[in-house]
Amino acid sequence: MQFALMIYHTPEEFDMRKNDYSDPHLGAWRAYYRALADAGVYVGADALEVPETGTTVRLRDGKRRVQDGPYADTKEQLAGFIILELPSVDAALEWAARCPGASIGAVEVRPLAKEALRRGFTG
Repeated sequence: MQFALMIYHTPEEFDMRKNDYSDPHLGAWRAYYRALADAGVYVGADALEVPETGTTVRLRDGKRRVQDGPYADTKEQLAGFIILELPSVDAALEWAARCPGASIGAVEVRPLAKEALRRGFTG
């Protein structure tokens, strides 16, 4: 089963990226990636640009409405994601707790809904 680990940061944590993070933090990310790859659970991952670079689109009454920036104005915003292939939600929670993002922000764990989407498209 595949799980998404969605990593959330505050604006201050996004600012750390401008400084290339501190060496210990970057080292922790490298070690985490190596552990995921060595365990054979890593499927893919990527960081996202700062929330202000996003655009939200809604369709209401047949009209497209576009809003610059994130949909929600919250303290923490989605900073990146990791997709893992794991046997259970418990295993996903264990990997989330090891994620360096959990020590400075938050990591949400959610199963991917591939089967539900596939059924929706194929009837």
